[in-house]
Amino acid sequence: MKEGTGWFLRRMLAYRPWLYSIDGLVWIGVYTLRLVPGLVAQRAFDTLQAGRTDPPAILWFAALFLGVGVTQAVVNTTGVLVDMRYRFSLSAVLQRNMLAELLRRPGARALDRSAGEALNVFRDDVRIAEDGVDWTLDMVFHVVNASLAMWILIQVNATIAIFVFVPLVAIILVAQIATRRLQQTRVASRAATSRVTGALGEIFGAVQAVQIAHAERGVVEYFRRLGEARRQAALRERAITLVTDSVYWNTVHLGTGLILLLGARSMRDGTFTVGDFALFVSYLGLVTDFSAFAGEFLTQYKQLGVSVQRMLALMRGSSPLVSAAGLVAHAPLYLRGRLPGTFADPGSLVAGRRGGLSPLRYVEAAQLSYGFSAESEQPHGPGIRDVSFRLERGSFTVVTGRIGAGKTTLLRVLLGLLPRHSGEISWNGIRVDDPSAIFVPPHCSYVPQIPRLFSESIRDNILLGWPTSADALNAAIHRAVLEHDISQFDNGLDTIVGSRGVRLSGGQVQRTAAARALVREADLLVVDDLSSALDVETEHALWERLSGSAEMPRRDITVLAVSHRRPVLRRADQIVLLKDGRVEARGSLNDLLVASVEMQRLWHEGAAGGEPPPDSST
Repeated sequence: MKEGTGWFLRRMLAYRPWLYSIDGLVWIGVYTLRLVPGLVAQRAFDTLQAGRTDPPAILWFAALFLGVGVTQAVVNTTGVLVDMRYRFSLSAVLQRNMLAELLRRPGARALDRSAGEALNVFRDDVRIAEDGVDWTLDMVFHVVNASLAMWILIQVNATIAIFVFVPLVAIILVAQIATRRLQQTRVASRAATSRVTGALGEIFGAVQAVQIAHAERGVVEYFRRLGEARRQAALRERAITLVTDSVYWNTVHLGTGLILLLGARSMRDGTFTVGDFALFVSYLGLVTDFSAFAGEFLTQYKQLGVSVQRMLALMRGSSPLVSAAGLVAHAPLYLRGRLPGTFADPGSLVAGRRGGLSPLRYVEAAQLSYGFSAESEQPHGPGIRDVSFRLERGSFTVVTGRIGAGKTTLLRVLLGLLPRHSGEISWNGIRVDDPSAIFVPPHCSYVPQIPRLFSESIRDNILLGWPTSADALNAAIHRAVLEHDISQFDNGLDTIVGSRGVRLSGGQVQRTAAARALVREADLLVVDDLSSALDVETEHALWERLSGSAEMPRRDITVLAVSHRRPVLRRADQIVLLKDGRVEARGSLNDLLVASVEMQRLWHEGAAGGEPPPDSST
């Protein structure tokens, strides 16, 4: 199977080969040095048994023991440091690749699982993958080390070596059967943990909903049940772990006793010395370690296949066409210093993201369709069919229509957040095959119908890492009519907005998102129902600053807005009226109010809904 465990290991073992080689050389030294203390102890005890107890010999053995210990400490420390860097590189590139694919995914395609389950993949499955790759090297060295140890022991006394170690290895291998049960309990424990993590995130994000529904007791009880299920799963996992550990250590102690029993007669005969006994006891752990590790490695290898499929499933979501190669791509990691390229300075960011496209002169959409089948005249859910329009630079275009007419769907198709089924999009006459790669800053900024804020400061929510000057930030805040609100906060721009902006009003959330879009100074600004939560005065000021007026001329920016609000429609240079996913009419407000019955109904329904009456210009 191409996407199986072997394929994954081959690709990941080739990542950072120089670091992998250094890691291997260091750990060869670590494992080889484990054989030395036993040989030194054998020679030392045999020397003492022979009666050679002169001070120079004792000092020589003491120095040798000390030297071996210091060397082991240095090599082990070096091995741990190199191994940490290698393991971190493995886990970091896997997490980077998964996150890159999730961010590359069309924005309208949500995760196919809860946040807790996704975090579980990023944390636990990546750790299992990291162990699987790194332990492959350890398994090789365990085999070599145990083989050398057994060869040395057979040379000393083959009978004792066979009668002691063969049964012990068999016991360890039988004990590994328990790892299947341990594997099941670990999976259950991780699943329970992911449910707790996901529930905790959802509870924190829905504090207002819980309070409004007065559901605190029910939520606490639900969380208590999840916690209890997690506790029981963790206890079962811990119990089986303790049993397997007990089998392992008792096996070691049993082996030591067998060596004493079998070695007693040989010692009387002079064929088995105290030094030989010390050597056997020293190497006993090496051989049983190998047996225990071999069973755990086989279990880990099976679990690795499951984790690889879970990581691929997270990347793909509902789209099986995502290549598995993206998971194991050898992407660069920037772990120290400044990030290269686009984020080095603001100027290079804008220049680098243009991708060879010239500044906007016009955008054209021709015969865009989404959600309609070839056999049906009705869409399967919200859809659009054969929608065409043209946005000239500096123009203000409004898409309007009834609920379900396809307004938001049209924006998402244009931006590449939904895949168009037919039609073409062009930028300055150049065909755009992948809108999601083009309709982003600095070409385009988007304010969705329901903006998303993070539990950070207002400043961080506006910038999101975007490099800009203080003047540009203040200008964006002003155009979003947010400066008065910020001045009322004790901490100003450094005010923490809480989970999803819970400390802000709906209008403040919308205008913070608008400032985020404006600070990027994109050629095209796309907004979806931006002023739905604003009072009349703030709404008037916002659209005046975006569309321009005699007192405040419009900056050279093109605006595409979805709205049914009268203050927005009055300012439009062009209105695209949708009905049942199709363009019902297109033109200026005055022309549509005369020629379109649908526009007349929408206008009068707006008046019935309490919107401001039309001014004399309409």
